[in-house]
Amino acid sequence: MDNRRGPAALEIKGLNVYYGASHALQGVDLKLDSGVLSVVGRNGMGKTTLCKAIMGLVPVASGSISFGGQSLVGKDPTDISRMGIGYVPQGRRLWPTLSVDEHLKMVATKGGNWTVERVYATFPRLAERKSNGGGQLSGGEQQMLAISRALLLNPQLLVMDEPTEGLAPVIVDQVEEMLLRLGEEGDMEVLVIEQNIGVACAVADEVAIMVNGRVARMAPAAALAADRDLQQRLLGVGRHAHDDTPEPDAPVSGASASDTGHAPAPHATKIYNSNPTIPNRWSKPVPVDQLERLARVVTASTPTSTSVAQVEIRPLTSPGESVVLVAGTLDTKGDELRYMRDIIRAAGVPVRMADLSTSGGHSGAEVPAHQIAAFHPRGASGVFTGDRGTSVAGMVQAFERWIERQSGIAGILSAGGSGGTAMVSPAMRALPVGVPKLIVSTVASGQVSQYIGPSDITMMHAVADVQGLNVLTEEVLGNAANAMVGMVKARRQAAANRIQKAVAKPAVGLTMFGVTTPCVQQVVARMGDDVDCLVFHATGIGGRSMEKLIDSAKITGVIDTTTTEICDMLVGGVFPATEDRFGAVIRTRLPYIGSVGATDMVNFGAPDTVPDQFKGRTFYEHNPQVTLMRTTPEECTQIGQWIGGRLNEMEGPVRFFLTEGGVSALDAPGQPFHNPAATAALFNALKSTVRATNNRQLITVPHHINDPAFADTLVSAYRALHGGRPVRGKQASR
Repeated sequence: MDNRRGPAALEIKGLNVYYGASHALQGVDLKLDSGVLSVVGRNGMGKTTLCKAIMGLVPVASGSISFGGQSLVGKDPTDISRMGIGYVPQGRRLWPTLSVDEHLKMVATKGGNWTVERVYATFPRLAERKSNGGGQLSGGEQQMLAISRALLLNPQLLVMDEPTEGLAPVIVDQVEEMLLRLGEEGDMEVLVIEQNIGVACAVADEVAIMVNGRVARMAPAAALAADRDLQQRLLGVGRHAHDDTPEPDAPVSGASASDTGHAPAPHATKIYNSNPTIPNRWSKPVPVDQLERLARVVTASTPTSTSVAQVEIRPLTSPGESVVLVAGTLDTKGDELRYMRDIIRAAGVPVRMADLSTSGGHSGAEVPAHQIAAFHPRGASGVFTGDRGTSVAGMVQAFERWIERQSGIAGILSAGGSGGTAMVSPAMRALPVGVPKLIVSTVASGQVSQYIGPSDITMMHAVADVQGLNVLTEEVLGNAANAMVGMVKARRQAAANRIQKAVAKPAVGLTMFGVTTPCVQQVVARMGDDVDCLVFHATGIGGRSMEKLIDSAKITGVIDTTTTEICDMLVGGVFPATEDRFGAVIRTRLPYIGSVGATDMVNFGAPDTVPDQFKGRTFYEHNPQVTLMRTTPEECTQIGQWIGGRLNEMEGPVRFFLTEGGVSALDAPGQPFHNPAATAALFNALKSTVRATNNRQLITVPHHINDPAFADTLVSAYRALHGGRPVRGKQASR
């Protein structure tokens, strides 16, 4: 928590704004001291007007708005922006003829934490579209660009009006993660206007609720997220006249669905909206014929209970049984999904269907959509909203939560386009590594890291769109179904063989890069046959995969030789770690052995992709697609401080080694990255940052990282922590 004193980042008192005779903001009081503050409310409650008033885009009738103690009332939008306030407006407001790269470079400021390279790392889709004009982008891509444009100003206060509106669930997750990171970093404060209650509550500790032009109350985010009744009263979340999820039919002639054994019959319901336009005190009554004309007809086919407790949650399988789950939107991909289901069933493998449709129709799936939707934090009303974007986002969250609570999943299979892939992939990532996961997708031949993450999801290119069965789709979908059958059966046989052999070798995770390969190979050779050595390529996702297995308790030991992913994260390379690097070790208190492998380099693509800001640096062409850049003493200091800070958070035994002879194959006398000053800066930063104890040791050794003697040292350290042998080397002095 930020305990700083001084003026609030943003303070609003008694704010009144009018549009003609309409009183839009009515005495608004709001205060943001630091961090992230969310503002939520239904349409027409004044949220966007509040943003415009802060930015000087609408005149203020009375009241005050101060930023860090400075008044904003009466100032021009340009002056307000120059004071250090960034704005992400609703509607994006991009230049259609300027490319993505031109948009970003035009507003980028020097010396700030947010750079063009960091934007491209945060939103890889923008990097792929950097030469496209603003008018050639999809709605979601435009929103990403609008957010990035504001971040590049490196403001002290960022005002965001509906930042996740129109974004795919995968991108919504990215934006949510970015907002959480901004709050943790503390370099800028953020005011988020958001209709997505899940995002609003996830990124802030406090949420302001606007009703009829006023801040009705401030609520703790955790309490608001859990209190559906409060959401209904103040936000209109749930079954209201405008909701597309009507109550289940009442029993006819006293007979309930349970009495008859059948679900209520489908029925058509008219939904009337008494306010087709935003009302005010001067509004005239709306004619009845207009209300009739604007009414919507909704066909309800299944009950949409609003909480998990109100829905019959049947177990997916019987005790001891496991099944393959075929999941997807049966209202649009039913024929294709059932085709794969039938092939799996014909092969003698138990299989179930899970419907992720948001249309409310009946599909006949063993796991119907309303049952999954009940796992949303707001119940089924958080999924069946009537708006496709929010409904899909709600189903993504509900399905992931449903999957986390299931047992007996032998494998999971799906097929779809980008939307269907985005719906199932978070749930698949929640399953343990090893459970077969396969998606037939139209996006499988492109950039898929955002779908796969650190998991072991297999993606098969659909070739043609997953839209109906034909000679091509039947062959591709048939291959996918048979692949799932083969994986499930082979995994069962392998499990049976392991039980027969009664072998239980501990698994040890090791990180390796090309320039530390000799070290890791020697360590693996010395560990012997009584240990399973799992080697992870330190390309960003490699470290995440290792830590996912640590969190899953599949790895019981760590020799983190190669921590180079930190360099790319801090300097802007293409193989970055996330801010959670080392997080699994911290959470599990696992004994940790690590070193400074390949911290002398930052990774880029082909030489012509290296950002202009790094011209004149020392480079090495690893191959035509990978260019390495030597880290400077200043960068090494930052890297050492970051790693040292994370080591201080570890409560388990820590042995972290500094190799005086060099940290990679390129860092040795006569090699292109040999730079004693940079290496010394790295080591000094670590020594000055790490709080050394008997349990947490920083150990200096005279070896080069690829020397056989250093491999002996690492193995000795592992055995000392896991079996009692002493550690070699000298402990670094403080």
